Amino acid sequence: MTDEVTTDLAEIILPFGRRAVLKDVAFESGLHMLRLVLREGKRITIVDMDAAGAGQVAQIMADWAKSHGPSTP
Repeated sequence: MTDEVTTDLAEIILPFGRRAVLKDVAFESGLHMLRLVLREGKRITIVDMDAAGAGQVAQIMADWAKSHGPSTP
C-alpha cells in the first residue's frame, strides 16, 4: 500500500443528514489528489480526482449553483 498524507480541507453538511468531506491527499511520489468523501448514513463513497478533473467538477457545480441558487443583489 502506498503511503499517503491527508490534509482536511473542508466538511460540508448537506441536506437529509448527508456530509461531504474534502481532503488533499499527497503521495510519496509528489502526486496530489483531491479526495471527496460522501457520507450518507452508513454508506461512504470515496472519489479521488486530479487537478483537471476537480477543476471541471468545480466549474459545473458553480454554474449549476448560479442558475439554481438564490438570486443575489
